[in-house]
Amino acid sequence: MNLAGILTRSAGSAPDQVVTLGDRTLTYADLELASSRIAGFLAEKAIRRGDRVGIMLPNVPEFAAIYYGVLRAGGAVVPMNPLLKTREVEYYLADSGAKLIFAWQDMTGEAIEGAARAGVDHVGVDSAFLAGLDDQAAITQVEVRDPHDTAVILYTSGTTGKPKGAELSHGNLTRNLEVVRNDLLSLTASDVVFGGLPLFHSFGQTATLNATIAAGASLVLLQRFTPQAALELIADRKVTIFAGVPTMYGALLGVEDVPEPGALRYCVSGGAALPVEVLHRFEARFGCVVLEGYGLSETSPVASFNHAGQLRKPGSIGTPVTGVEMRVVDAAGGELPAGEVGEIAIRGHNVMKGYWNKPEATAEVLSSDGWFRTGDMGRQDEDGFFFIVDRKKDLIIRGGFNVYPREIEEVLYEHPAVAEAAVIGIEHPELGEEIAAAVALAPGAVATPDELRDHVKRQVAPYKYPRLVWIFDSLPKGPTSKIVKREIVPPAAHDTTGAQR
Repeated sequence: MNLAGILTRSAGSAPDQVVTLGDRTLTYADLELASSRIAGFLAEKAIRRGDRVGIMLPNVPEFAAIYYGVLRAGGAVVPMNPLLKTREVEYYLADSGAKLIFAWQDMTGEAIEGAARAGVDHVGVDSAFLAGLDDQAAITQVEVRDPHDTAVILYTSGTTGKPKGAELSHGNLTRNLEVVRNDLLSLTASDVVFGGLPLFHSFGQTATLNATIAAGASLVLLQRFTPQAALELIADRKVTIFAGVPTMYGALLGVEDVPEPGALRYCVSGGAALPVEVLHRFEARFGCVVLEGYGLSETSPVASFNHAGQLRKPGSIGTPVTGVEMRVVDAAGGELPAGEVGEIAIRGHNVMKGYWNKPEATAEVLSSDGWFRTGDMGRQDEDGFFFIVDRKKDLIIRGGFNVYPREIEEVLYEHPAVAEAAVIGIEHPELGEEIAAAVALAPGAVATPDELRDHVKRQVAPYKYPRLVWIFDSLPKGPTSKIVKREIVPPAAHDTTGAQR
């Protein structure tokens, strides 16, 4: 088995099918050749079976070629947000033990510096990169891997410590894409799939890239999501499947001059809870059924879904997909009856191997019999549908992206004026949550909210920095002097909708 085999098979059966970005097009035959040349390139760089390789690219055809090329060579992909800053790049590469990073040339400064600090080779990629491999010796065979072998290491957020790398195997990802392809969307070669979800994210990889390639369908990439550009692409390319996060749906509803979508067959939402009102308004306006699902990086990611052609419950994350079990458990792991709120636990082919080189963290969430505790609080109704109620941890989900507070707090503490810092999520009508920082200054120190915001902004990805910064005399604390976030009261005048972008 090897996840890269989906490209080889589809290139054989549908060589003229395409992956497009604007006026750039790669056929499946082109993509297959490019991935084999990438494998040859990696061999010359002494990348061997099991070695980790970073990919820090936006949604461009080169992502797919390099992704499958690394897998073809027997390596493991470490996908990275191209907006990451130097310190984040260094951590991802050092923690994963990556041997090499491919980074998009237009965003390469942080990658070069981060790679240098981690002692990792850097390869710049641009739109001419694949053409530059014309003379590269190709490796046509696909390295045989065991289903349990690691294919992708996806770094995921927590509320304590630094990001952890969820190890997803060839078996995890292959079976999960088949669920999306066959059971949820019934994808065929005649489908045109919208590729606006970030490919470095598990949702984008499984629900768009991998499922589309396996089906021999057409993938239409959008490098940077804007609602007008997305709607024009959907109409011009006769997109049949749209996958997005809730903030995308809200943004699409905000476009007044709407091109006729025409061919849309299914729309898929995940990454955060989709407001029921947004779902209803979208379906009424665009005439397309929205199927909401649920999953995490640790579950490849799809775990549950509102299945097409079956009973749907707006506001629900649906029922478990084929081969997956879900239940609601108490603190001791005992299953709770319908209607009671507890932690959602998942078991099945989609559950990760564990966190890369973190056995203790793995043991905290993954039981010996395969149950993964998600940290999400929910309930199950009498029909077997699951509903998310709240998050057990302090994880903030801003516009579908996970942000863990401690990382931001650590950056705040690096500012000489900061004595105490706590980062929390504030309800936001469009993003789901906005990031806010409560800060107490050191005695005699002077700093403004703008100064502290900019301090963080320079050091983390754009979606992570706090748009709201409040300065207090001190922060509330418990009996052990630990800051108690739930007792932080935002100033009465705060306005999340007008926060600095």
